[in-house]
Amino acid sequence: MTRAEIFELNPAAPASGDIVPPHAQLFAFEDDFVASLRCIPMAVRFKLDRVGVKLTLRQWSRFTKEDRHRLLMRSCETPTEIAVWRAVLEELVIVRAGELAKPLPPLESTPWEDAHSIAPIVVRYAASVGAPAPTQSQWARLSVLQRFVLIKLTRDNHDNVNFLPALHEFGLVR
Repeated sequence: MTRAEIFELNPAAPASGDIVPPHAQLFAFEDDFVASLRCIPMAVRFKLDRVGVKLTLRQWSRFTKEDRHRLLMRSCETPTEIAVWRAVLEELVIVRAGELAKPLPPLESTPWEDAHSIAPIVVRYAASVGAPAPTQSQWARLSVLQRFVLIKLTRDNHDNVNFLPALHEFGLVR
């Protein structure tokens, strides 16, 4: 399934050539594994952190393509949207996977929300892979989702091979 087909699953989704809502952005560095939505895209991972629910790849794989698409496309910004998104997710986990959704530990901080301070972990990780860290002005220009992605791609328990491709995609290195 192509990116265009993903958005065609929902008539309310952006038409070809329309701008994809920021909360539903699929990144080029994810193309090899999210075109079919077989893996959890970063935009959904962001929403999972926001609602405080742990979703396993096994649970995600039990969702229908339409379920996955709805989670991707559904906004999760306001307190009401967050509550609805969480309720929809919890219901899907029960119905499709036959189990209860597990909560994530509460977030101690959300450094991706701060456009004024580059997350130190991003600076350290960039240095460790020989890449320049984003400048303050570059960091401030990134979307909240892009900052979330860079922070997530520095985590020890994450597949970090996409950190450099993300830096390139976001225009932070040449």
